[in-house]
Amino acid sequence: MGKSLYLECYSGISGDMTVAALLDLGADQKVLEDVLESIPVQGFEIKVSRVTKSGIDACDFDVILDAEIDGHDHDMEYLHGHDHSHTHGAEEHNHSHTHEAEEHNHSHTHMAEEHNHQYEHSHEAAAKNVAAHGHDHGDEIAAHTHEPHRHHKHRGMNEIRQILADTKMTDSARGIALKIFQILARAEAKAHNVPVEEVHFHEVGAVDSIVDILSVAVCLDNLGITEVIVPVLCEGMGTVRCQHGILPVPVPAVTHIVQQCGLNLRITPVQGELVTPTGAAIVAAVRTSCKLPETFAIEKTGIGAGKRTYECPGILRAMLIHPEESHKPEKTVGISAGNESAANETAEIFNREAAAKIQTGVTESADCADYIYKLETNIDDCSGEVLGFVMEKLFEAGARDVHYTPVYMKKNRPAWLLTVICKEEDVPGMEALIFAETTSIGIRRVKMERTILPRRKRKVMIPFGEVEVKICGSEGAEKCYPEYESLAEICRKTGISYAEAYQMAVDASKNLE
Repeated sequence: MGKSLYLECYSGISGDMTVAALLDLGADQKVLEDVLESIPVQGFEIKVSRVTKSGIDACDFDVILDAEIDGHDHDMEYLHGHDHSHTHGAEEHNHSHTHEAEEHNHSHTHMAEEHNHQYEHSHEAAAKNVAAHGHDHGDEIAAHTHEPHRHHKHRGMNEIRQILADTKMTDSARGIALKIFQILARAEAKAHNVPVEEVHFHEVGAVDSIVDILSVAVCLDNLGITEVIVPVLCEGMGTVRCQHGILPVPVPAVTHIVQQCGLNLRITPVQGELVTPTGAAIVAAVRTSCKLPETFAIEKTGIGAGKRTYECPGILRAMLIHPEESHKPEKTVGISAGNESAANETAEIFNREAAAKIQTGVTESADCADYIYKLETNIDDCSGEVLGFVMEKLFEAGARDVHYTPVYMKKNRPAWLLTVICKEEDVPGMEALIFAETTSIGIRRVKMERTILPRRKRKVMIPFGEVEVKICGSEGAEKCYPEYESLAEICRKTGISYAEAYQMAVDASKNLE
């Protein structure tokens, strides 16, 4: 069975904090190291250690870069929280790194001899010296210019996709990582007013950021997380220096992600950046709910340390939780002789409150689970093979339903209406996938309120093995729906017909207690 993860973001969230919290939660470090060794990017190593934050023991995940690695960008305060003092002179590029002694016991000093950047940007600098990086934030307070920079590689989504394709990781983990990058790309595209595929990452495409994102995906997959609950992101205020200069907190990328993905944001009095673009994108990509169960049990807690020191402790707490109902012993029910008359006592299992709402036609607007999004686009120049491939990719990305409807467009052209049903937090990833894999140039988006029947997943035993089933409906009118893959696997192994196995599972469900 999948696991439920609660991310408590009262001190913000970043990529390295998330990795550390998941490792502390029990993610296999050896599995992570094996994946990172396969990344087609060189010049880094990782360090996992224990630190103390405000008297709290926490796990620390650090990506240590080689001195002259491409993409090594010391203006990445929003990712790693280094308090940098910048002096840009002709002879030196001197950064002062300060960490609390109790937390890291190391300091970094990059003098002229050992950290001398000879910048070489190929952004038509001679003609556009004012914007040597080729990016312009409307929200910038001060322009941040550099001398030509050596070994500074800007990666776009095509390069990111290739890195993911060449990395030895599970398809599930690769899908999570791709979704995070897609959300970041949409935020960057919005900030720069350029198409997604033309976005060239600065901070996000740097080696340490790539490692952070891939590590989060691998750890989530390794832990078997299927549900992620994030009620709110707590952010600070003030300003922060990044690649493009001094920006207000929350930075534009974070505000775009919060807006596009429907995240809940709370501004706190803390002076500084608590939520990084990577952290916001992680939440947007993996969150399945914004509402905690009224009561739950905690299986395990992991604490990930941030790199900065603020008024708040600078930690991300992750909890594996179980709703109170799921702690009751789960029974595997089989078909046995003389058991046909067993009573169908399911009242204690059903959510009575939800069932009452369904019977009266009431939905709970405050619960984000009661809303769904419908995406539509007209496509008149794609082959059936392409559309079939897109459908598979959309389902893999988390779509609740995908279907095509034949339509006729202007000038009587035959076409297809692609319809995707998905959760709000999945909208950016679904749209990015549709634009990338089809010839669509526009997508219609509708937020829809829905009424959901009470449902629960159970396991039943038929003579050929165990089958997962879904029980749906209000008390006294429930129906059983065997899960396709669970049933199909038994049919493949035994050779019995699908219809026969299906009926066996339905009959077995009648004996559930």
